[in-house]
Amino acid sequence: MSDRNKAGVWEGFKAFLTRGNVVDLAVAVVIGAAFTNIVNSVVKGVINPLVGAFGTKNLDNYSSCIKGPCEGTGDAATGVRILWGSVLGATLQFLITAAVVYFLMVLPMAKYLARVEARRKAKEGTHEVVEVTELEVLKEIRDTLVAQRGPGQGER
Repeated sequence: MSDRNKAGVWEGFKAFLTRGNVVDLAVAVVIGAAFTNIVNSVVKGVINPLVGAFGTKNLDNYSSCIKGPCEGTGDAATGVRILWGSVLGATLQFLITAAVVYFLMVLPMAKYLARVEARRKAKEGTHEVVEVTELEVLKEIRDTLVAQRGPGQGER
């Protein structure tokens, strides 16, 4: 590769990194990682104890044996188990994350953008465009011509 090509590739890479979308994505990943810790804490500290009031505190302990003998836990477990408690825990984490993101980020941003758009339209004094069919235009022309002829002049 020549020095000229290397410089072009380097400039392209710098332009890619400084593009707004890449920075926004990086911020989203960092915030998402931090937010994941909060959601995990809520599930472990609040949801699991609530579920634990009806059974065990750890959702991972809920399973069904489909081929016995199902004995032991962890790596020492025998038999074939379906760990539906783990799936339930992951589903709860997803639903909580989705709800928080929607209610604390998406919904307020949508309302804000709607207000900004309404202000912009009011400032511009937008005019609504009314679509008129060809028949309506012809009727208006006919009515105008009849009005110009005046009363008493019949059709020729």
